[in-house]
Amino acid sequence: MVAVPTVVVVGLVWGPALATVLLSFTDWNGIGNLSEINFVGWQNYEDATTNYPPFGPAIRHNVLWLVVFFVGPTLLGVILAVMLDRELRGSRIYQSIFFMPVVLSLALVGFIWQLIYSRDQGLLNEVLGLEGGARIDFFGNPDINLWAVLVAAGWRHTGYIMLLYLAGLKAVDPALREAAAVDGAGEVRTFLRVIWPVMRPVNIVILVITVIESLRAFDIAWVINKGRNGLELISTLVTQNVIGEASRVGFGSALATIMIAISTVFIVIYLIQVMREQK
Repeated sequence: MVAVPTVVVVGLVWGPALATVLLSFTDWNGIGNLSEINFVGWQNYEDATTNYPPFGPAIRHNVLWLVVFFVGPTLLGVILAVMLDRELRGSRIYQSIFFMPVVLSLALVGFIWQLIYSRDQGLLNEVLGLEGGARIDFFGNPDINLWAVLVAAGWRHTGYIMLLYLAGLKAVDPALREAAAVDGAGEVRTFLRVIWPVMRPVNIVILVITVIESLRAFDIAWVINKGRNGLELISTLVTQNVIGEASRVGFGSALATIMIAISTVFIVIYLIQVMREQK
């Protein structure tokens, strides 16, 4: 029972990850025998950071994605979770409505929001009453398309954060709330001084999830414009180099390894937290 999932995980996760790291030190273009691969050392990493113009914007966009996710969807998810935890009338219906976008893939979310953002027949332009040349091309304008995509991705992410915090709130011991009420603490103070510290494990999980979601953001940017024209992300650059016309597997692997390294930092933080709790 242990051997089968171990083989699957090693073959589908650790194997490709290790191969990616090894190929990042080569100039392989994905064509020919493996014996023709040449070792180039850190050349791919130097080229990515110094001679590859899209790399800088991609890093900035991923960082912006992370910041916006923390400031927007995470905060909104906390507010929604706190409100739904109070057992309002119809809370089950609200939970279903807010969580519905989470079951959709980011690619499908991109198609849905194209109907909203479309310059010619988009719902938003119709609501704003813009006509002719005044209509806004939300996905086509490189100055605003990233923000438009962040709104669409945040719409999906909010429901996920809400569900995690709602589960955390349900697990809080009611005696803590009662003790705070006896001491005369209001709802806001009880949440900030009592409930929030107790939910530290949930906060760590959400921190890691948000970072990973921000780094692996790909589907919606690729659906809209193949990750170009203001929507450069590390993941789209990896795809463009590995399976694009250039077919630079070694260089694309270096970009993917950078993603793995950044993600690993936060995953290690999460694992340390889990092991401390187990002790």
